[in-house]
Amino acid sequence: MPTTRNHGLVALGAIALAALLTVIGHLEVNDDLNPWSLTVSDFAVSDRGGVIDVAMVALAVAAAVLVPALRRVRRSRTVGELPLAAAAGGLLLAAVVPTNEPGLPMDAAAYLHRYASVVTFMALPVGGWLLARRDVLPGTAPWLRALALVSLALAGAMIWSAYPGDRLLIGLAERLLILVEVGLLAVVATALVRRGGRGPGSAGPAGRPGEPGLTPARGA
Repeated sequence: MPTTRNHGLVALGAIALAALLTVIGHLEVNDDLNPWSLTVSDFAVSDRGGVIDVAMVALAVAAAVLVPALRRVRRSRTVGELPLAAAAGGLLLAAVVPTNEPGLPMDAAAYLHRYASVVTFMALPVGGWLLARRDVLPGTAPWLRALALVSLALAGAMIWSAYPGDRLLIGLAERLLILVEVGLLAVVATALVRRGGRGPGSAGPAGRPGEPGLTPARGA
C-alpha cells in the first residue's frame, strides 16, 4: 500500500508538472490574448486539448491523491478531505468541459465549466481552513489559514471584476488566486512528505504517537 510520503511526492510532482505546462501554454498562445483581461480558461479554449487542459488534470490528480493520504494520517476521515475531493472533481470537470470562446455568448457547457471552476476556487481555501482548524498537519496551520484567507480575498476580487467591475484585470486576479491555491496544495503535500510513513497508532515509552516503544511485561 502506498505510504503517506508517496502520496505527497505524487502530489508535488503533479503540481510541478501543472505549473510547467501552464507556463508553456501561455507562451504558445495567440498574441491577441491578453493574460490581464482573459482567464486561464480563455487561454485553454483557444488550444482545446492542449497543455493547459493537461495542467488542470494534473492539478486534479494532485488534489485527489491528498485525500487518502490525509485519511491515513489519522486513520479516520477528516473534515478537510471532502473539500479537497470536491476541488479535484471541479478541476477535472473544468478540464473536460470547455468554456466558450472569448466574446461569444455563454452556452450550457460554458456555464458548467464556470460553476465547476467556482467549486474548485472555493473548496480549496475551505479545505485548508478546516485542516488548520483541526491541526491535522501540525506546523502547517498558520500557513494554511493565511493562504485560505488570501484565496477568499482574491476570489472576492474576481467576483467583483466579473460583475460590477466589467472584467477589469480579471485575468490577473484569477492567476494570483490560482497561484495561492496551488501554494496551499503544496503546503499540504510537503507536510505529508515530511511525515513520511509514520502512522498515529504506535505509541512510544512516553505515550507519544509515532514513536516505537516496549510494552512492560505482566507482573514486572
